[in-house]
Amino acid sequence: MLYGISTLLIASVALLWQGCYKFSGNQEVPAYLQINSISIQTSYYDQGTNSSNITDAWVYVDDALLGVFELPAHFPVLAEGKHKLEIRPGIKLNGISSTRVPYPFYKPIIYESRNFIPEITDSLKNISTTYYSNTTFQWMEDFEGSNISFYEPSASDTAIKQTSPKNSPDAFLSSYSHYSGRISLTEDKPEYVGYSFNSFPMPESQGASVLLELNFKTNNFVTVGLLMQTSGIFNEVPLVILGHTDEWKKIYINLGPNISLNSTADDYKVLFRAGFESDSADVQILLDNIKIVSRQ
Repeated sequence: MLYGISTLLIASVALLWQGCYKFSGNQEVPAYLQINSISIQTSYYDQGTNSSNITDAWVYVDDALLGVFELPAHFPVLAEGKHKLEIRPGIKLNGISSTRVPYPFYKPIIYESRNFIPEITDSLKNISTTYYSNTTFQWMEDFEGSNISFYEPSASDTAIKQTSPKNSPDAFLSSYSHYSGRISLTEDKPEYVGYSFNSFPMPESQGASVLLELNFKTNNFVTVGLLMQTSGIFNEVPLVILGHTDEWKKIYINLGPNISLNSTADDYKVLFRAGFESDSADVQILLDNIKIVSRQ
């Protein structure tokens, strides 16, 4: 099944836009909060780039859910005086608007004592988060080095290559990013199949969070999935199809449920597959900032 969303995540989405926080008192005039964006800070050499696509803020007041707000957001808060404020960075799981969840690897932003004043807007500026310290980065490929950690079997007509020259306008460019991975397809070379060079161990516990992060820009559909190995036999599990986009996009793909469904597998790899679209004169698939992140 495509997208493989767990029951817990679906239940979380049911709370979207529904405020759960109840102010105890007779206050009728709210205070207001303004949140424009949330960024992430990373240690590049340990955690990769700070590329993110935080679309929502899950807001809690005194540990009760006030609501889920698409960014940028301006919203009322029925609270006065000092209260605990917690903001959990939210994403669209698998790039789907109906599966918005707090990202389990980003730490919440917590203000132990935030002062709420009726009729006054508290603008929270320069909000940033970090990965939890116990997040494991099983695979990181940013295409900055000469060795690319992809393997293409004989079924593939082409290979993923580093963009050229340095700082090519096609590449994903940032402080640490000067190159991206490029897959080119033609009528003569119409098929691409590639997967992570290394295999990754199965999580020690069932239900562990495992997600794939990546940036992409493509004028050809790309299937992203898992290659599961059980007793030497490989089983391909498609998960998400990346759609056409002429701008770089960030996606978070949930691997956990399908890994759990294949708990007898010995290990897994991440798979990319694409076929030349007949109405495309020049197929260019660009990938960057690939990470497999997990956390017990």
